[in-house]
Amino acid sequence: MPMTKEFLYTFIKKQNLAVLSTLTKDSKPEAALVGFAISEDLEIVFDTVKTSRKYQNLLQNPFVAVVIGWDNETTVQFEGIATELNGPDADRYKEIYFEVYKDGRERAQTWPHIVHFKITPNWIRYSNFNDPVVIEELTGPFDSPI
Repeated sequence: MPMTKEFLYTFIKKQNLAVLSTLTKDSKPEAALVGFAISEDLEIVFDTVKTSRKYQNLLQNPFVAVVIGWDNETTVQFEGIATELNGPDADRYKEIYFEVYKDGRERAQTWPHIVHFKITPNWIRYSNFNDPVVIEELTGPFDSPI
């Protein structure tokens, strides 16, 4: 069965935590567990604070890797480019995040230095190591709706 954007969206939407990997200015890896939401275009939305290591890393190098899901030996590996949300589309993406994290709206108003990011995918791999094993890769662009 070929992997579809709709299948990936449905799988990812059931998750709400991911491991985000970034690189320091010295190209040393750092990883963090983040709460996230997913758009229908398979864009990941998450928040962080400007005092975090990941924020500083993302400013210097927007290329990231993400692992989503790990239960029952089923995961999505996701690589893309992270951009800080601002401008006319920022509210739309934040609403996607707030649908998953109801307290996110309050954090956005009360936490100092909080920012939101969107990760646009350029490569995704779905792996299910149960019988029968399924490993499928998709490459972007992923910009058409499901």
